[in-house]
Amino acid sequence: MKLFCPYKGIFRRNYINYIYKELFRKSIHLCTAFVPFFLSRFYVLTEVLLLFALLFYSISEVLRLRGICIPIISSITNIAARKRDDGKFVLGPVTLVVGILLSSLFFKNPFYSIGIFALAFGDGIASLCGKLFGKIHIPFSNGKTVEGSLSCFAAIFCSTFFVSKNVFASLVIAILGMLIEAIPLKDFDNLVIPVILSFCSQFVL
Repeated sequence: MKLFCPYKGIFRRNYINYIYKELFRKSIHLCTAFVPFFLSRFYVLTEVLLLFALLFYSISEVLRLRGICIPIISSITNIAARKRDDGKFVLGPVTLVVGILLSSLFFKNPFYSIGIFALAFGDGIASLCGKLFGKIHIPFSNGKTVEGSLSCFAAIFCSTFFVSKNVFASLVIAILGMLIEAIPLKDFDNLVIPVILSFCSQFVL
């Protein structure tokens, strides 16, 4: 894969490494789109596995910070971690799983599917598009871009329409998701997006 980069030399290398790291992170994000499928068929088992994954990851992170690496998990965390996470507990996977768990525990299908798909596609694609193509920055959003927000809107609209077949509901949920994603919540957008959109989808459907 060849990436366009406006920088030269060492800056170009750092930029490409940054983009590949973001691609890796968001590929994990996008994989959560499979969760509603498993929830619809193996609800209890899927919830148990999500809880186990949350516990296992949390323990491995505590051990990693103490210099004890867990095979595969610690390596994935090191690859996916952002610069702001250096030397810290990487919170993103925790809020990701907690957001999915809360949505699926407190809301029924198709509402939790709408929230989880919005997290998987909306937040994931927004971040990638914003970093690859973003030029117009949104004030007070901690570097988020108009291009990223518009791609978030499009992704959530499409995923919500896929579930609901309702244009009005898809439009409302997409606008709300875009606005939430533009708020600089850091890793907590993983928790807020699926829960809020699952909740709101009950009223617009």
